Amino acid sequence: MLDIADELNRWTEEGREFAVATVVAVAGSAPRRPGAALAVDSHGVAIGSVSGGCVEAAVYDLCTRALQDGTTVLEQFGYSAEDAFAVGLTCGGMIEVLVTPVRADAPDRKVFAAALSAAARGEPAAVARVARGPAGLLGRALLVRSDGSYEGGLDGHPELDRAAVAETRAMLEAGRTGAFAVSESGSRCAADLTLFVESSVPPPRMIVFGAIDFAAALVRTGKFLGYHVTVCDARPVFATRARFPEADDLVVDWPHRYLRRTGTDGRTVLCVLTHDAKFDIPLLQEALRLPVAFVGAMGSRRTHEDRNRRLREAGVNASELARLHSPIGLDLGARTPEETALSIAAEIVAARHGGTGAPLTGSRTPIHRDTEVGGDGAVGTRGGGETVGVSGRGGAVGARVVA
Repeated sequence: MLDIADELNRWTEEGREFAVATVVAVAGSAPRRPGAALAVDSHGVAIGSVSGGCVEAAVYDLCTRALQDGTTVLEQFGYSAEDAFAVGLTCGGMIEVLVTPVRADAPDRKVFAAALSAAARGEPAAVARVARGPAGLLGRALLVRSDGSYEGGLDGHPELDRAAVAETRAMLEAGRTGAFAVSESGSRCAADLTLFVESSVPPPRMIVFGAIDFAAALVRTGKFLGYHVTVCDARPVFATRARFPEADDLVVDWPHRYLRRTGTDGRTVLCVLTHDAKFDIPLLQEALRLPVAFVGAMGSRRTHEDRNRRLREAGVNASELARLHSPIGLDLGARTPEETALSIAAEIVAARHGGTGAPLTGSRTPIHRDTEVGGDGAVGTRGGGETVGVSGRGGAVGARVVA
């Protein structure tokens, strides 16, 4: 739901009624990850997607029905080999979708409105909803903010709310979207409720060091991938808004000095494009000791060998050096700045999801790997098809198997 927060926030501000279908669990080669959503308003307008097209029409009908009768349902879609025309996923995976009506009289409408408003403003926030449990609680929600304050409640039991808030806040701090089980008394030991948590956090950072023509192309690619992109260079004549109109931030400073004072986290990507030892060595000494998602450096193989030698002489140990992606990028035969930016972005995505970078043609590896290797903590499905999220198939309150 929070992945389409901007539009849904506008709908709530306009007083529209709508129903939102959210992917709460996946298994196998599912096309979308937990948190993907499709919403339908009372006029039949639809936004978002839960499957990339396979089951959109069926989910649209579910939203329309939920909006009419006010009932929250948990629906499962899988692959049906017996009937090629059945509603299901052609990719062979499975998704579970929680369909929640957000009508004017919905008890949690204020919670959803506050969550959507916070997400649209870029503020950290997380929504926890009952995805599995008694029919009367299905879909009930609470909003948790980064300071631990919250709005809404699950069933009037303070112990359950406290347990839900504590776990949801921990997931928000890690930037995770996923599920956890808890009992109605608040205990994690005798779990009979499953809560699905959607976290909305500010976009991850990409810091590009070196204001060169390749950097301009990488800035555009980074923005396309959803990063907040900063360009840093010690030379003011190159680090200009005219050269980097799409960068979120431009910094004129020595790269290593800027990296020391700026904020980074487990989702941050650092791309060193200067291939100049006086900038690279002190910068990489700092970068390779930070708990960031990716550190890459541009240069020829000769530059790479010389840089590694200098880094070892500067005290960088073998495990730290092993974190360096250099020469940066995948082997695409790239020549132009745009092709090189695509090569770099491809390696960043592969590192984040545990991809091999090999062609899918003839490959036996899973196409979808939803576990975040790069450190942002998102929870989805693992490459082998293990479900991470709402577990089990069938038997859920309000659930119908459709395929």
